[in-house]
Amino acid sequence: MKGLPVAGRDYPGSLPELRSWYRSDADCLDYLDWLRWPDGFVCPWCAGVGEWAASPGVHRCSGCSRRVSVTAGTLFQGTRAPLTVWFEAAWLMTVSKQGLSAQTLQHSTGLGSYQTAWTMLHKFRTVLDPAKHPRLSGDVEVDETMIGGFKPVFKDRGAAGKTLVGGAIERRGRGFGRARLQIIADGTTPSLTAFLQANVAPGSRVISDGWSAYPPASRAAGLLHTAYKVTPSGLPAHTFLPGVHRLFSLVKRVLEGTYQGSVQPEHLQAYLDEFVFRFNRRNSTQRGLLFFRLLEASVAGAPATYNGIAEIHRTPPQPPVAPPTPHHLPRTLTGQPAHRPWRTKIP
Repeated sequence: MKGLPVAGRDYPGSLPELRSWYRSDADCLDYLDWLRWPDGFVCPWCAGVGEWAASPGVHRCSGCSRRVSVTAGTLFQGTRAPLTVWFEAAWLMTVSKQGLSAQTLQHSTGLGSYQTAWTMLHKFRTVLDPAKHPRLSGDVEVDETMIGGFKPVFKDRGAAGKTLVGGAIERRGRGFGRARLQIIADGTTPSLTAFLQANVAPGSRVISDGWSAYPPASRAAGLLHTAYKVTPSGLPAHTFLPGVHRLFSLVKRVLEGTYQGSVQPEHLQAYLDEFVFRFNRRNSTQRGLLFFRLLEASVAGAPATYNGIAEIHRTPPQPPVAPPTPHHLPRTLTGQPAHRPWRTKIP
């Protein structure tokens, strides 16, 4: 692929176009093939570029004779759900600024169970790691907030039943740039140092409230530091740190609205990563570009399983129980053929 991806050639620009491009699993498989090897097949075992004829969706390396499936070693490895459903899930997940719940996905695509929809969305979330992208730079507002739980906040930035989340966002003139959200153990200097080192580039300037742990944490992370003492001023914190508090407000609105406050602490970071993925691309004029980036990360990502995501403790096997109703495969997408425009030669 040469240059930046283009709507209508490298990715669909609308839902009707999505359905006309990917009318079958074969179309989806070919698109994943193109995303994985845009310049032609390269064997992951021996790095050979030659291949022999094989079945659709499978390459056979002419160097080591291994058969390589397009989905092997990717997020889609071993899936039993139709790829057309995966593609629709990716589209719905990225075009909505408020996210997509598993229940909504199940009802929209006709998936047979809530667990399947939940696993599908969480598999996508496993490839949305912000650490794969450059750290924040320039002037960066930082603060912490409590998410979840129901008990009141106690002193020393702690709260029973809640999760402490650190937030950081770039100041860009009168607006704001990229952001990061990360679960932190507590508000001590070591925890804040690790948070700043992971999310803010050295030499940047951190802007915080008057919490005593920030000056030493900033020095340890190689950052400049400016503090606003909020309590003596008598003004609300968002007066001094408008960007990071707006960030907290938005993510809490999504968690309480789209997911009805049901996100468990052990999975919270995955939801935060998904929110940051969309937030940092909020100014994209083509929402389909987010769909492209998600699938691009998916073919580069590692396989994931429901057990691995949910961290299930296995129990002794029980006799199988017949489902109360017949299981139906989810529907596939329909539309007019578009003849795989991503295969069009670039002059």
